[in-house]
Amino acid sequence: MKVTAHYERLLGAFLALMLLSACTTSPPEQVDNVCDIFAEKSGWYEDAKESRARWNVPVSVSMAFMYQESRFVATAKPPRKKLFGVIPGPRPSDAYGYSQAKNSTWEWYQRSSGNYGADRDNFGDAIDFIGWYNDMSHQQLGLDKQDAFRLYLAYHEGHGGYKRKTYQSKGWLVDVARKVEKQAQRYNTQLQGCSKELEPRGWFDWW
Repeated sequence: MKVTAHYERLLGAFLALMLLSACTTSPPEQVDNVCDIFAEKSGWYEDAKESRARWNVPVSVSMAFMYQESRFVATAKPPRKKLFGVIPGPRPSDAYGYSQAKNSTWEWYQRSSGNYGADRDNFGDAIDFIGWYNDMSHQQLGLDKQDAFRLYLAYHEGHGGYKRKTYQSKGWLVDVARKVEKQAQRYNTQLQGCSKELEPRGWFDWW
C-alpha cells in the first residue's frame, strides 16, 4: 500500500509538471524575423496591433524591446549573481516576463491603464505594457515614439534616471540601446514585406 501511494504521488507530481509546461508558451523558433514570429504565434500580431492602436507606438519598436528584454521567453528573469564566482546568489531585481517589468512598474501600469488583471507572462499584456511605458516616456520626456534608441534608455533607466542622464556613464547600455534601434529598423523593414499576409483573410479571399 505504501509503495502504491508513493507511485501515486509521483504520478500526480509528473502530471502537474506536464500541465504547467503545457500552459507555458514556448518562445518563437525564429526570433530574428518578426514575420516568422507572427506567422508562428497565433494571436500575437493582433495583440501587437492593439497595443499600437492604443499607444501609437510602432509594432517594430515594441517587438524590438521584447526581443532585447527576454528573447520572447514568457517566464524570463534576470540571471542570478554569483557568490565567490561559483555559488548562485540573489537576482539583481524582481523583473519578470516578456517585458522584464519590475513589480512596482507593473503595478503602476495596471493602475494607469486599468488593466488590473494583466500578467507579465502573457504576451498581449506585456506588449501593451511596453507600448504604455513608451507612451509615458513620450509624455514625460518628450521622446519621439519612433526613437527606439532614446526610448530604450528611458525604459532601462526609468524616467528619473533618463532626466539625470545616468546612461552617460554606462557605455554598455548605450551600445545595447543602439542594438535595439537596429532591431526595430530590421523588424520594420520585415513588416513592410509581410503585413498584408498577416492580416486575417475574409470569407471571399478563400475563393
